[in-house]
Amino acid sequence: MRNLPDADPGVPDERSALAYLRWLIRRAWRPVYAAVAFAVLWMLCQAFVPAVVGKAIDSATGRDSRGLLTWSLVLLAAGLGQAVFGIARHRFAVVNYLGAMFTTVQVTVRQAGRLGSALSRRLDTGEVVAIGTSDIRQIGGAIDITARGTGSLIAVVAVSVILLTTSVPLGLVVVLGVPLLMAVVGLLIRPLHRRQAASREQQGLLTGRAADLVGGLRVLRGIGGEAVLGERYRHESQRLRAAGVRTAGVESLLEAAQILLPGIFLVLVTWLGARFALSGHITVGQLVSFYAYAAFLVTPLRQLTETIDKLTRGHVSARRVVDMLRAQTDLPDPAAAVPADRFRGELADPASGVTIRPGEITAIVASVPAEAAAIADRLGRYADGATVDGVPLGEFELATVRERVLVADNDARLFTGPMRADLDPYDSGRLPAALHTAAATDIVEALPDGLDSEVAERGRTFSGGQQQRLRLVRALVADPDVLILVEPTSAVDAHTEARIADRLITARAGRTTVICTSSPLVLDRTDRVLFVEHGRVVADGNHHALLSSEPGYARTVLREEDQ
Repeated sequence: MRNLPDADPGVPDERSALAYLRWLIRRAWRPVYAAVAFAVLWMLCQAFVPAVVGKAIDSATGRDSRGLLTWSLVLLAAGLGQAVFGIARHRFAVVNYLGAMFTTVQVTVRQAGRLGSALSRRLDTGEVVAIGTSDIRQIGGAIDITARGTGSLIAVVAVSVILLTTSVPLGLVVVLGVPLLMAVVGLLIRPLHRRQAASREQQGLLTGRAADLVGGLRVLRGIGGEAVLGERYRHESQRLRAAGVRTAGVESLLEAAQILLPGIFLVLVTWLGARFALSGHITVGQLVSFYAYAAFLVTPLRQLTETIDKLTRGHVSARRVVDMLRAQTDLPDPAAAVPADRFRGELADPASGVTIRPGEITAIVASVPAEAAAIADRLGRYADGATVDGVPLGEFELATVRERVLVADNDARLFTGPMRADLDPYDSGRLPAALHTAAATDIVEALPDGLDSEVAERGRTFSGGQQQRLRLVRALVADPDVLILVEPTSAVDAHTEARIADRLITARAGRTTVICTSSPLVLDRTDRVLFVEHGRVVADGNHHALLSSEPGYARTVLREEDQ
């Protein structure tokens, strides 16, 4: 995407969208130009057929057997060429359509990875979903239609030249009539463009609302808010329906114009050709050719209007993609990054006073769990503020921090696909040990195909505790230098939690590990516990010492109510 021209944020959206479409064409110029070339040959073969038929008819009426045979063979060659070039054009058109779609998927996924945790702060969920489900098809269609649009334009020019050489008045009707028809169609494009953009924006908002409803449905039912947000969703869906109806109104006029205007054009050319034939200005064969040309022109004219329509849709979608590609992370890389080999020593969060000593398993207990999660975000550089050996994490490249520090929380999701690829995508060989450590072997054994079983969307077929253990497996397989776990056992039973705690301490012995938890079963096994109250560390020691010396810690860990 660095080669995308005019991708500067100061460039107007319209130019940037066109630049993105041009970039797609330049990136795959061979199949695009091949499709255009075959489309031109395909349409020219069709364009010359009426002239050849007219010549054959004139040869037959003039009792010229040799001429009739010659033009018949030419007609056969044109038909074969039309078939061959049509097949080749369609093949490359499909390549271009799919290529534009998947290239857009690649650049948007790469941008999503580049934005990382900033993605949800920069773009709505519905916007991202709409790009992946709707916009990619519109962009693919825009790249695909360039071949047929170019072929249709060349065919109209070729027909105009043929008609002008045969009859100047009829040729002028075509030369002047086609631009007039395109101008009439062009009047509908601007309002169509505006309404498509409004409908697309509303679609993104509604998709985001649906994602929020599905994600929080259980909570909504618990607090009785399902009906309220359901009503809000219905209201917004009606707004989308109204926007779709307004867009369809212009689209219906465009579709009607695609049939009505070429039909009027066909009637006019046929009527003029018949008058010229009666007056002797053209032959019977030429009259047949003129009628055939008038009928033939309906196809390229419709394809030209379709080209305008699809390019308009593609332009609207490309603007959305460019908006995403322009989004900037709020955790940028520094201009002059500190070398990666300087990433060693104590990891610290000055804002809270938390210090993580290398090689220790440290627990962070907070009277308000959200404070521990915020500290984990800073230690993992999902927010600024943490340091390593006194050097701010923001002075390292973000890739360096992500490689050394892994924050695993309960917001992480399982992905659709084979279980093995989800848990160990690089086939590191650490999966069996990680399954044992997370006490997740029984989950895999219960699946019909074991690790080769398909994971449903977001792992919805697994319980909350099973999902939590599988997320822990994935974190252990990554085997980072610093592993930060946020409430890794909150959804499992006490027996399983005890097993995980014992195995996790053994597996991460001598490795820097941070566990944000208030579970006594886990805290009892850690090297060191930090107690955070009001955002600051107020006590530091082992679990048993803090229980006896720090009342706030005891209340938090033992879930005691204030007296």
